[in-house]
Amino acid sequence: MKGLSNVGTLRPQTPFRRRRGCRLGRLLLPALIVIGFLWFTSYYHPPQSKYIVEFHGDPQLAQSQWDRLDEHLAKCEEYNKPSLSYSFPVSANRSNPRWNAVSGQSQTTVLRNVTLFDGDSISSEPVDICFQEGVVRSISLTSSNEIEIDSNTIVRHYNGEFVTPGLVDMHSHHLAYDWPILSVSADENEVNPETGPLTPMVRSLDSLKPYDIATAIIASGGVTTSLILPGSANIMGGEAFPVKNLLRGGEHGEEVVEDLLLEHGIPKEDRRRYLKMACGENPRRVYHHTRMGNAWKFRQHMARAKDLLESQDAWCAAATIARQNRDASAAAILLADGPAGKGGLPEELELDSTIAMLRGKININVHCYEPEDFEDMLLHSEEFGFHIQAFHHALSAWKVPELIKSSGQNITVATFADFSLYKKEGYEGNLQAGKILAEHGVPLAFKSDHVEPNTNARYLLSQAATAHSFGLPEILALQSVTSVPARSLEMHHRIGYTKPGYDADLVVWNAHPLSAGASPLQVYIDGRPTLDEKTGYSKPTLQKPNMRAEAAPGDVQAFCSDSKRDVTVLITGISTSYLENAHAKHSSQGNLTMVLTNGKIDCLGEHNECVSTKSFDKVISLRNGHVLPGLTTVSSGLGIIEIESEKSTSDGVGNSNANIYDPESAVYAKYGIHFEGKAFERARIGGVTRSITYPYANGFLRGVSTGFKIAEGSNPLNGGIFKDDAALHFVVGQEAKGSSQTPTVSKSVAALRKILSENKGKDTLYGKAADGKITVVVHTENKYDILQIVKIKKDYPKAKLVVYGAAEAPSVANEIAAAGLPLIFTAAHSAPVRWESKDLLVGPPLTISPVQVLKESNVTFALAMLPEFDWHLANLPIEAAAIGKEAGLGEKEVVDLFSSKIDDILGFEGAERNSDFVVWEGNPLEYGANVVLTVDGEAVAIVGCWPEAQ
Repeated sequence: MKGLSNVGTLRPQTPFRRRRGCRLGRLLLPALIVIGFLWFTSYYHPPQSKYIVEFHGDPQLAQSQWDRLDEHLAKCEEYNKPSLSYSFPVSANRSNPRWNAVSGQSQTTVLRNVTLFDGDSISSEPVDICFQEGVVRSISLTSSNEIEIDSNTIVRHYNGEFVTPGLVDMHSHHLAYDWPILSVSADENEVNPETGPLTPMVRSLDSLKPYDIATAIIASGGVTTSLILPGSANIMGGEAFPVKNLLRGGEHGEEVVEDLLLEHGIPKEDRRRYLKMACGENPRRVYHHTRMGNAWKFRQHMARAKDLLESQDAWCAAATIARQNRDASAAAILLADGPAGKGGLPEELELDSTIAMLRGKININVHCYEPEDFEDMLLHSEEFGFHIQAFHHALSAWKVPELIKSSGQNITVATFADFSLYKKEGYEGNLQAGKILAEHGVPLAFKSDHVEPNTNARYLLSQAATAHSFGLPEILALQSVTSVPARSLEMHHRIGYTKPGYDADLVVWNAHPLSAGASPLQVYIDGRPTLDEKTGYSKPTLQKPNMRAEAAPGDVQAFCSDSKRDVTVLITGISTSYLENAHAKHSSQGNLTMVLTNGKIDCLGEHNECVSTKSFDKVISLRNGHVLPGLTTVSSGLGIIEIESEKSTSDGVGNSNANIYDPESAVYAKYGIHFEGKAFERARIGGVTRSITYPYANGFLRGVSTGFKIAEGSNPLNGGIFKDDAALHFVVGQEAKGSSQTPTVSKSVAALRKILSENKGKDTLYGKAADGKITVVVHTENKYDILQIVKIKKDYPKAKLVVYGAAEAPSVANEIAAAGLPLIFTAAHSAPVRWESKDLLVGPPLTISPVQVLKESNVTFALAMLPEFDWHLANLPIEAAAIGKEAGLGEKEVVDLFSSKIDDILGFEGAERNSDFVVWEGNPLEYGANVVLTVDGEAVAIVGCWPEAQ
């Protein structure tokens, strides 16, 4: 049989002939084999086999039994066969196993005059890349003009645009959990009392939905390969499978899971295997074991698997000898039925993945956050002899890089750049984690954990860009989403690089990939273009963005120690100011100067003009200074929730069953604000000076928001709350359902109408809402629900209605504009995650920018991030920049959308309006800028100096 070279050729069975000198060995050998096997393992206790011929001299065994023995021996050989290895460098003549002649790349394609990051380095000169049949064939200098062009060649001419390998996301759940999310298709976690927390035997393959619209959206961000993992509810979650993000890519263009697989076209027995495991909070929460209990359950499972492995090895050794010696007696005993009724090689399908793990034949990826969990998992790996390929999430890995390195396993840390703070084990996330891990030589990858908006895999590259801005070197940042995850997946012979012989997965970018708002012009998967590409590109910006400057602690201390006192500060080197009261000012020479006394601007203009006004206590010399208004965030968490999953760190959740028609049921956020936390620190380094926070509640009535200051030291007694009652908030839509008073969306619309109609003229909260004395913010997403609010505004013109969220507003932008209904729009960078917002615009390069639609339709709107994005506030200016570039907005225009426009829409007047401003070193609308000073415009005081955040 194939693969049994050590067994010999099968022949028809003949009676054994006794040979001189062999009789003793022939009699003792079966007994020794069987006795040794039975002594070695308690797993398998075969009775007398029905296949053993009654002894009349030497026994005989039916040919079918010899065949069965050979089948099992083939499995033995498979157990001991090393995983398929690939030679390096990769041959340029290699074929892409996914390619087919029907739907595959049919024409040779050449990308001319591009700047290439090939997975290792960036080309110093423009190059031409040639690929055909889904494989890169050659890369040559453009100046050499080496590539031959024929009539079957497509040539794309560029102006030096960046090209990178297709991005590799080594942790995603799309396809297993498709968009829009519906409960019946949430197949990423196998949670069931019958299976328990140890489910290595399940496979994400069996959950994949080859029509998930998220796949194309993810690909539009440049992500061409993703590892689809089971979820992290279980200690052992099951097997994972890598895919190419190309729907209907097979020969027949059908929705077939097999056609999605990265290793489609490779024999199944030669494909890589991947296992998902988890430690820490998730399995603890789901199954109510402590970490001790989870460790015991895992070790117990591993011990059972190890026993089976040893039984298999003993059986294989005995069976090999029996076959080589054609010993029918031993073979019969080895094939005899055991207590389970199945003879032969000991096997359990339930333990197959675990056995592969112990044999080093499966790539192990462990969801793990905290130092104690890393250490415990390393102990388990030593005890049972398995290799950990990667720790995922790993937000505290920066604390123990040497512990991770000391394992000697070259473990990859697959983490987030800034997503954190959402649970206890994610609370120690560090914006400089990438830099720290890289300095210690730990392989670093960024990944998405895709499903929700805050983990949308489309924006994977922005994590590398964020990490770069906080100190991760440029090449390592680019490798963190290309060659490093490819190597961790042991697929670095095909993906993660753009070199001859590699899959033609390439991304052409409109700017340096690590710059703010960088977006694909084209994404090739297996050589096939996936976007409608425009022509006539302008010269892209190729210069790498800056890292944030790190001021020496002594310098910061010396300057900041008294900068908040009664001082006059001279600030030179300001190139741009976007302050309202001073108008937008630019200086190409960088010679704007500011004189600041306490928090009052005495001068902002030409240097000579300003220095003549007075003497100075402090001088700040900037290289590329920018002055922006303080930004405002609208949130349901900042100040009232510190760790979302821990109730003891929050104000609490409003009662959805309270009487919604009684204004006394409203929760007031002003009574629950705590003016500190890690999100506050991140807001400060993002130039955010104010927050409008509404109560965290379920159901129709959210409560009354409050406006407060972000500056360190703010509190309710010193003016920290600048607007006690900012707005009254209601929900119309799916989140309004659930209480006895609003069991349906339609009932929530009726409830809002009733409140506005029955409270006119009353001296109550609802009376103020009906009479337009307090703004009413309605949280809603669906276009038809938005139109209901349009109708309410027409019917109750005195009420100051604002729609918050408004994901599908671009679909009804003309109606919104005609009604004069303002929006606080949160879906500039959103996704069709929920059914009620499934028709939103995802933005370039797949659709027009939703913000552009609103602007062109003359809708009055401001912008805010989604409420669960407080962890991302350090990058609020970067989000603004990206949105502005997509929508064709000017820099000041997009800054206003996150500042003064919010004041306008909420009706703030006088001192309520945000007059704060922030002095930056660098352009905050590009990566790498630092806040130098923060000024409270109302208090006329410097309230922040070179803030830092983790």
